[in-house]
Amino acid sequence: MRILLNNLNKGFNRYKHTLPNLPYDFNALEPTISSEIMKLHYEKHHAAYVNNLNIAEEKYEDAKSKKDLSAMIALTPVIKFNGGGHINHSIFWKNLSPNDGGEPKGKLLEAIKHDFGTFDNLKQHMSTAAVGIMGSGWAWLGFNPINHHLQIATCRNQDPLQATLGLKPLLGIDVWEHAYYLQYKNVRPDYVKAIWNKINWKFVNDQYELSLKQK
Repeated sequence: MRILLNNLNKGFNRYKHTLPNLPYDFNALEPTISSEIMKLHYEKHHAAYVNNLNIAEEKYEDAKSKKDLSAMIALTPVIKFNGGGHINHSIFWKNLSPNDGGEPKGKLLEAIKHDFGTFDNLKQHMSTAAVGIMGSGWAWLGFNPINHHLQIATCRNQDPLQATLGLKPLLGIDVWEHAYYLQYKNVRPDYVKAIWNKINWKFVNDQYELSLKQK
């Protein structure tokens, strides 16, 4: 909480957060993810995070100008939730691609083999983590900048991975019910199993190589 407040106290950039362009059509991920889910997820849920984040930031700046510490503290979890939702979903859309799936290549595959033994082991451990989340949240494959290893982690609700655990996000699986319920009902394991067919491994590898340069 202290770190988040310190960052907030530095002030926000004077611009509105906006919904990023979706890099494919709503129906492009079918049959893994239906166009109905994609449209609802993107236009309603992600858009709500962006809108609520902008509103909360404006209120925070107003409270800051009035030196209203109580109001600033009260707004911090609102900013964390909606800001995390915006960050997480902006990564999630890029993690997916209509024509991908398969297996990773290059430096990322080498790192997966080093840290997990095989790609199948990674899938198994990350899928288990995703299915096992109590309630809503995210399963992540992240890069640990301290030991330089890949790491699987989970975050509750919309907590952002890097701000919460210090890991740089490479691949995220959204297991909020709005991400799958209209199609998979309450069978989360089927959704998690299917989503591996649409992973954009080029993007994940690019993020991994960028993380290596920034470590």
